[in-house]
Amino acid sequence: MSKSDFLAATNVSRETLEKLEIYAALLEKWQKAINLVSKSTIPSLWNRHMLDSFQILKHADAKSGTWIDLGSGAGFPALVVAIASEFHVHVVESDMKKCLFMREVSRETSTPITVHNSRIEAVEPFSADIISARALAPLDKLLGYATPFANEKTKFLFLKGQDVDGELTNAAKCWNMVTTKHQSLSSNEGCILKLMDVSRL
Repeated sequence: MSKSDFLAATNVSRETLEKLEIYAALLEKWQKAINLVSKSTIPSLWNRHMLDSFQILKHADAKSGTWIDLGSGAGFPALVVAIASEFHVHVVESDMKKCLFMREVSRETSTPITVHNSRIEAVEPFSADIISARALAPLDKLLGYATPFANEKTKFLFLKGQDVDGELTNAAKCWNMVTTKHQSLSSNEGCILKLMDVSRL
């Protein structure tokens, strides 16, 4: 997928596309010095990372609010969400170099984000409208990280791969939740897992 293909698939504004271009260029530049994403995914950056992250927005059912992304890494989906929406995005990442990268993208694209350079468990809990994560942990463990930031209306949006059904089965042993799976636009094997009304059994 090229930048033009991404634009055709998403119909983002020119300003948003320009900011995502800056993000992509910074990623390729920093990737040479630190391992931000898997090297093999760089040639398919617009599909594997940009579209994969952007698609989560249509399942948020809102255009603004407080969004927290756990284990943000190089900023997917958090920075794409921040660039392409009006959500105030918090990123949580323990790796200092990745936090420096995300701050650089934030500055260069004039996209405000709040960076928590910390382990998730060490962040003072606050209430979020949306909680997201991508390739962070199995669902049962992920919910343990996420629920301190949730309220009764919080939506959980997790980008998951082919093992999602097994993860749901395991998580159901410890958690109550209302679950919806949406097919990924960027991968035949992937999905966006949307959870609501999450509570421990």
